[in-house]
Amino acid sequence: MTRFPRLTAVVLGLSLLAAPMAMAESEVDAATKDKVTAELTAQGYDVRKMEMEDGALEVYAVKDGKTVQLFLDKDLKVVKTCADNTCENGENG
Repeated sequence: MTRFPRLTAVVLGLSLLAAPMAMAESEVDAATKDKVTAELTAQGYDVRKMEMEDGALEVYAVKDGKTVQLFLDKDLKVVKTCADNTCENGENG
């Protein structure tokens, strides 16, 4: 009977250790945030949220009253833009 509580404690402990690793993937460092925000603001975007997901930088912003989702590559260039359930590839659509 003592094995079950120990196993539960081990599983719980491992899941608590894994939680910060999962959160770390979605965090974007301050320097990158500042650079991307400055570049997109210069292009007329109001940046609202930024996160890493599956190795890509996703930016949620507003431009001309529309909410958009921008996907940036490793060089911080916009490779995909989504708005109103439609997506366009490339920096200029």
